[in-house]
Amino acid sequence: MPELGPGDDLAGLMIDAASAQGTPIEEGDILVVTQKVVSKVEGKVMSYEGVEASQLAITITEGHRRDPRHTEMILRESVRIVRMDRGVIIAETKHGFYCANAGIDASNIPGNNTIALLPDDSDASSQRIRAAVKDRLGVNVAVIVSDTFGRPWRNGAANVAIGVAGLDPLLDYVGALDAHGNVLHTTQIAAADELAAAAELVTGKALGIPVTIIRNYPFETVEDASIQRLLRTGERDLFR
Repeated sequence: MPELGPGDDLAGLMIDAASAQGTPIEEGDILVVTQKVVSKVEGKVMSYEGVEASQLAITITEGHRRDPRHTEMILRESVRIVRMDRGVIIAETKHGFYCANAGIDASNIPGNNTIALLPDDSDASSQRIRAAVKDRLGVNVAVIVSDTFGRPWRNGAANVAIGVAGLDPLLDYVGALDAHGNVLHTTQIAAADELAAAAELVTGKALGIPVTIIRNYPFETVEDASIQRLLRTGERDLFR
């Protein structure tokens, strides 16, 4: 796919690229779309040239490679700072995500002093892509918008879902029986996260591949799917 910008037809370009590769989008496919390309077409890429860094942003950034204006945008996109240390900011975003630097970064973006913010509503982004594919091809698909998050207590980042459409992001085994007849009381699997992580094996981080097709994964269509199903509330979170 080409480099995309504000207002570009993401769904149309996805459809064309899939067909050109000999793998046209089919009924029941899951389309995993990277956050960065969604942010590009939705106008969430910006220059921080005109941003005035606060004293807090300047202090946080001292001794680290990030520009204080970049740090200022991280603070503006955060509703709560969870932890700050060694130049890293773990923040709660306005979307309810807990991630490094409020999900803002400068990778895979053309230009200097340019950063990408998270989409305003990745569920809505997913729904628009799903609807466009249905309208143009007449097939039902599921869509996941993915991003790369670090993980507490483990090295290495992994891709997770930050928006979904068409499938339940949570696979619920509560009440089911295991192979030995035991009732499962708490087991819930973040299926959308697992699918997003698998898709990253195709997209990589520097290959210029923003969309993955996952085929033959069985799922039930859910019209009102939301990433909120994966976000743990404060009263259930032991670490908040």
